[in-house]
Amino acid sequence: MPRKNFKNNKASKKEKNITKYTKAIIEVLFQNPKKALNYKQISAVIGLNNRIEVELLIKNINVLLADKKIEEVERGKYKVNATKDYYVGTVDLTSSGSAYIIVEDFEQDIFVQKGRTKNALQGDEVRVYLYPRKRQSSKLEGEIVEIIHRNKTEFTGIFELGKNANFGFVVMQNGNHDFFIPKERFNGAKPGEKVVVRLSNWPEGSNSPFGEIIRVLGDPTETDVEIHAILLEYGLPAEFPAEVEEEANNIDTRITEEEVARRRDMRDITTFTIDPKDAKDFDDALSIRQLENGNWEIGVHIADVSHYVRPGSLLEKEAYERATSVYLVDRVVPMLPEILSNVACSLRPNEDKYTFSGVFEMDDNAHIVNTWFGRTVTHSDRRFTYEEAQEIIEGADGDFRDEILKLDELAKIMRAQRMKVGAINFDKIEVKFNLNDDHNPEGIFFKIAKDSNKLIEEFMLLCNKKVSEFVSLDKKGKENGNTYVYRIHDDPNPDKLLDLKKFIRQFDYELEVGDRKTTIQSINKLLADVKGKPEENMIETLVLRCMAKAKYSTENIGHYGLAFDYYSHFTSPIRRYPDIMAHRLLQDYLDGKKSPNADTYEEKCKHSSAREKVASDAERDSIKFMQVKYMEQFVGETFDAFITGVQEYGLFVEIPETRCEGLVRSRNMEGDHFFFDDKNYALVGRRTGVKYQLGDPIRIKVVNADLMKKQLDFEMVED
Repeated sequence: MPRKNFKNNKASKKEKNITKYTKAIIEVLFQNPKKALNYKQISAVIGLNNRIEVELLIKNINVLLADKKIEEVERGKYKVNATKDYYVGTVDLTSSGSAYIIVEDFEQDIFVQKGRTKNALQGDEVRVYLYPRKRQSSKLEGEIVEIIHRNKTEFTGIFELGKNANFGFVVMQNGNHDFFIPKERFNGAKPGEKVVVRLSNWPEGSNSPFGEIIRVLGDPTETDVEIHAILLEYGLPAEFPAEVEEEANNIDTRITEEEVARRRDMRDITTFTIDPKDAKDFDDALSIRQLENGNWEIGVHIADVSHYVRPGSLLEKEAYERATSVYLVDRVVPMLPEILSNVACSLRPNEDKYTFSGVFEMDDNAHIVNTWFGRTVTHSDRRFTYEEAQEIIEGADGDFRDEILKLDELAKIMRAQRMKVGAINFDKIEVKFNLNDDHNPEGIFFKIAKDSNKLIEEFMLLCNKKVSEFVSLDKKGKENGNTYVYRIHDDPNPDKLLDLKKFIRQFDYELEVGDRKTTIQSINKLLADVKGKPEENMIETLVLRCMAKAKYSTENIGHYGLAFDYYSHFTSPIRRYPDIMAHRLLQDYLDGKKSPNADTYEEKCKHSSAREKVASDAERDSIKFMQVKYMEQFVGETFDAFITGVQEYGLFVEIPETRCEGLVRSRNMEGDHFFFDDKNYALVGRRTGVKYQLGDPIRIKVVNADLMKKQLDFEMVED
């Protein structure tokens, strides 16, 4: 027996030697793409001068040749094999140490096993070698061969001491490797504190990157410390540079007669805003009046941010870099300084404002008779909260009651028309928190879209759709080739839809997958059928996972979820940079200017989409932290819950009253050993056959609320 182990160890060591330098060889060749190198040149770059190591390098070259990862272009000289097998992508690490490489234009991410991720960190741009696809496998697999660009070099984590306090580690929570910290680089950090660490280097062969602590944030259980850490982790600025604030404060925000004369003056028409009660930036308003012919003139008025934020200015550069406002649980990281977002551009009541408007003449059936776009000056007569507008819709008396009821009536007609032609009816519930003066959560409530929310949504959708059509189509309805910034949403993955169809049959639901209209109508029926059921959130989540992610692009493919052939973002320029681009392009076309080259705008679209994802991830992290912090008080208590996710290592379980999700680890599940049935999203007992499946109701006890990992641990209890 020992002899067998010795052989295995020897074979393992031999295998490791055969591939010891393969990644280094590929990296050297990628760094010299136009030049063929021999083994001596490669070994010199790597820094090998030992004969045995050089011989090993030659063996590694032969392995790469056999695998066709490199080619011998002339005798003894090598280049990377310029085939389709190498791709550039972005790293998304998992907590287990494996990774997925997100490659543009690939529907599926490339999976990289633990140990083959080179020294990649979350978000790095890397070159990945794609393995030949195995028979009967749809999974893309590969290995990282080169770090092209580090996404960042500063990270946040928890500081821990090593043996004898001669070294330490900064422990990561997002899949990144823990950082090794030499004693001389502790810089005053104490064990258990949240810190900022800077990457120093990552020596070849080391399991951990080396770092230096550059800032101590404090106690990770304090809300302000954790939110600050989230800002730093995602590269979100806590404040504006002084020179940007200065430029903003020096902008002339007066409403002048000269500028008003260039615009359509709509200040005498009934106009109001409807927004959340805690909103400070009002970037859209509605006006309404009845025309002599009995039709209705509806104005969708949007803050004219591009009037103030000019190309080439510091404000423009800062807005582009941020690309979006970020809404964390207890604060907003705005795209624009407060003097613009909350004052000059905000459509506050009883103030004249510069706006960019879409004005629509429609009849009582919400049919559009005429459309006009252009710059305006408006005056909001009243600021409504969604709650105030909802009370009027539900029968209460109030200001502009007739106008609100008419807008609601038209919005409901437009919504019904959208659903009829194939829009998906997602009414996702948002988790919100009641916070005390220290920004700690005292309660959880859910934001549910009511008629007042949907009223605003319909008119914003109308404006976004119509401005996109206006720019993109000529008078005969044919595409004119104009460059524009579209919000696109691709068709869902058909394989995922078929998997969903099979899965929901267990719950006696059906999904008809056919042409676009048939599929969406069936999805909408499914979403309606699960309303109020224990499996509602689970099935909504699974439907969402089938969908592509919406993004910005100059290449229009339409918006699947909304069932629009043309769609742009135009209505929120205070908080979204793509809307500013859309405003500028529209004005250029109104002025008769030629269509610009799309390449520059496409780059800006990609940047905006990437920043949108960063904002979404940061927002999700802040919500998760608040949920765990809120649940601290319930450790030891039991709740009715249901299963929302199943993995080999356990069950993800959600408590309906709080929408807080935690993990029941399979190793802590008593009475049997459980295996993972991935086809049915279930854990099944090997001896008893007991099955725990997505959507199943169970009773759990909260056993731990780990703020550092933003994780809740549950265990199952008997009823």
